[in-house]
Amino acid sequence: MRIITLIENTPGAPGCAHEHGLSLYIETARHTLLLDTGATGAFADNAAALGLDLARVDTVVLSHGHYDHAGGLLRLAELAPQARIYMQRGAGQDFYHGDRYIGIDKAILDLPNLHLLDGDCRLDEELFLFAGVTGRRFWPESNRELRVAASDGSLVQDDFSHEQCLVISRAGKQILLSGCAHNGILNILDRYRALFGTDPDVAISGFHMKQADPYTDEQWQIIEATGRALQKYHTRFYTGHCTGKPAQERLLELLGDQLHPLHSGEPLDL
Repeated sequence: MRIITLIENTPGAPGCAHEHGLSLYIETARHTLLLDTGATGAFADNAAALGLDLARVDTVVLSHGHYDHAGGLLRLAELAPQARIYMQRGAGQDFYHGDRYIGIDKAILDLPNLHLLDGDCRLDEELFLFAGVTGRRFWPESNRELRVAASDGSLVQDDFSHEQCLVISRAGKQILLSGCAHNGILNILDRYRALFGTDPDVAISGFHMKQADPYTDEQWQIIEATGRALQKYHTRFYTGHCTGKPAQERLLELLGDQLHPLHSGEPLDL
């Protein structure tokens, strides 16, 4: 199996664009698939630059209903019209950061190969999707700025029930993939343990620790406590996108070779 970061916030492979977004290209024994498609069509340009044929993609998993993960989905549907697209039903709601709309393009909801899920779903022996993360251990504080439109039109706190994670099984090993871990990476790992009774061998996810303002002492304490908790897992972690450079650097100090950064166009050393 191979996994390549098609696009992420930071530059990596020569000739590849970077943007505030995430897209991962994955080849398994049975599938060519994508987790997310970045904020624009740049993920597809990067794939072409890397010699990857997106027409072969048979499965797309949308981690949650934000534009920086679904912005290239309509372009992917043109390149690989046969690809099955899986998202939680709630990912099609209207999401906002303040007054700014950050949800998906509603045309995605009309794609013929779209499959709307209500919770966990096993696709086959390789691929499993899970949602239902309800824990609140170190729930990202920046979530509090994110809203969803209620049925009466008012904006309420997003609970991120529309977030889902992908688990890939290969050769007796398990790889866990998340987009932003809006529900908190530790809560996602708790849900994974409840489902599988063990730790994933590899976890790939943003940690949603990025912010525009300087970190407070309390926020640094949470980042460091998260890092110390991750040390206890028998898991190799890859992170980027919404983790934020200062937080990622502090986590690298704590986790060392247990943590690896993502960069646009670069393969993961699995």
